[in-house]
Order: sequence, then structure tokens, then C-alpha cells
Amino acid sequence: MKDLLILGTGVHSREMAEIVDRVNGTDPIWNLLGYISVDSGVVGEFHNGYPVIGSAKQYAEFEQAYVIPDNKWRNAAVDPAWNLETRAIRLIDPSAVVSRTADISPGCVIYPHSFVGLNAQLGRNVFCLSGCIINHDVRLDDSVILASGVHLAGSVHVEANCYLGQSCTIKQNVTIGAGSLIGMGAVVTKDVPPRSVIIGNPGRFLRVR
Repeated sequence: MKDLLILGTGVHSREMAEIVDRVNGTDPIWNLLGYISVDSGVVGEFHNGYPVIGSAKQYAEFEQAYVIPDNKWRNAAVDPAWNLETRAIRLIDPSAVVSRTADISPGCVIYPHSFVGLNAQLGRNVFCLSGCIINHDVRLDDSVILASGVHLAGSVHVEANCYLGQSCTIKQNVTIGAGSLIGMGAVVTKDVPPRSVIIGNPGRFLRVR
């Protein structure tokens, strides 16, 4: 088995530990060592059965381990020697349905009961909570976060660093500009400029993010 660290100690990190357990239940791959925190004050605590074993500054002690970041982890908190380009894994719950043609980059996390369709492309550190639908030919750029129950129709493009709120829906062929926030339950039917906050059904511009 390969050593693995979860980067972060929030609630989603603890849920990720359970995803690792479920993955190992079907195909034992990972020896989960525990969590790495940006807060040295929580080192030694146990979160959902696993220890917080070090702070971000202690990378040298774990330089052989693979890593997976939670949705709040910031790479800037980590010394470049972590080399996340080669050490980050993909963490996909066994209940998720993923097309064999989908391209999922390292650092991605896919929660239970999600769907990733034909030719979908997920950039680095995409974080997808439970029950999301990512249909055919969708492109999610780096560090996109999908809250639970997001539905993306075919050929949607979500640019980097966007947050899509719970149960929002994006119409086919729509582009969501970089850094935008789509509110809970919003229905987006046309392109969204970068750094926009969109709310409502139909979706309307609220303010610059």
C-alpha cells in the first residue's frame, strides 16, 4: 500500500478520510497516515479516526507520501519541495460513475453518487461534493468547487477558481467566467463574465465578486 496524506483538517478532510476507507474497501491502495494542517496547534489531535500528524512546514518528514488537498487548502502554505505536481492523487468515491473517456487531473476529489460524462475534463484540484452531474464535454478548469447537487449540462465550461453553489444548474454551452460565484439554486442560461456573483432563476447578475 502507498502512504497518503490529506492536506487540511476541516470537515471535508474528515469526509475525505471516509472516501479513502471506501476506496480501500474495494481495492486496498492507500495507507492513510493522517492529515497535514496549516495550524500547528492541532497537531496530535484525531479527526474521524486519523491523526493530525504534522504542519505544512514539516514536509521533509513525509516527502515520500502521496497527497490529496481538501477544498480549502492553499498551495501557497506549502514549501515548493512538496512538489504537488507529481505527488497529488485523484480521490474518487467508488459510488461515483465516471466515463472511461473523462480526463480527471491530479488533486481532484469526487464525492459519492456523482456522475462524470463522456469526454469531460477536470483540471487540477477540482472539488466535487455529493450528487453532482458533470455531463458530456464539460470542462472544469483548475480549483473549481462544486457544492452538492450541481447540474452541468453538456459542453459547459467553468473557468478557474469558480464556486458553484448547492443545486445550481448551468445550461448547455454556457461559459462561467473565472473567479465567479453561482448562488445556491441558481439557473444559469447564458455566459457569465469573470468574477460575477449570479443568483436566482433565471440567473441574474448581483455584483462583482
